[in-house]
Amino acid sequence: MAKESLFSVVYSDDDIVVLNKSSGLLIAADRYDETAPRLDLLAEKEFGRLFAVHRIDKDTSGIIIYARNEEAHKNLSMQFEKREVQKTYYALVYGHPMWDELEEKAPLLPDGDARHRTVVDRRLGKPSVTYFTHVGNVGPFSWIKCEPKTGRTHQIRVHLQANKISIVCDPLYSGNQKPVRLSEIKRKWNGDDKSERPLLSRLALHAYQIEFTHPKTGEKVTFKAPFPKDMEATRNQLEKLFGISPDL
Repeated sequence: MAKESLFSVVYSDDDIVVLNKSSGLLIAADRYDETAPRLDLLAEKEFGRLFAVHRIDKDTSGIIIYARNEEAHKNLSMQFEKREVQKTYYALVYGHPMWDELEEKAPLLPDGDARHRTVVDRRLGKPSVTYFTHVGNVGPFSWIKCEPKTGRTHQIRVHLQANKISIVCDPLYSGNQKPVRLSEIKRKWNGDDKSERPLLSRLALHAYQIEFTHPKTGEKVTFKAPFPKDMEATRNQLEKLFGISPDL
């Protein structure tokens, strides 16, 4: 994949940079994989020094904010610490939840097992809150709107797993790595099985929207990151077949 396609610029000014990153791209240094491509290093070639104020998983695509100076960094970091930032993700999951809305508060312990996964730990886990909305069923899958109120590592993935729900193609928390293929969800499919390319073959989780107070102007701002090509192609096909889609 060319470096140019690893991220796009949603917004930038003298204080902040808002980017839309691809799946598989780290947003900062990782102690487990020091050689993996990093969004901050790629973006610094264009914007100069950047300060990380929050994280999203390497496998997750979508919106990320960086501060461009120390004052903005301090302001934004405080907003995240006080849980004043509103984040919206969309996930495509296996199966059909039996609820319309769900508030999950299971305490989470990052790096809690041999695979460096986050685990639910009632004794040692940190307070964690995620609100889920069942958007609708699409064939064997469902769309889920996810609104994490805390920022624990892999929080959405683990809180869904705690409710026996797995995100499509999750390499860490799902036993099912089968990619999404149009031939398996469309009844009348006339393509070639041997040459068919999957619609989606990576973690189906996208950080879609973020709302916060601009560190310089004090105004409430909202930014959205369009679905990447693979998730958009999947969303489009599922909407055509089943008439349901996230509210983008």
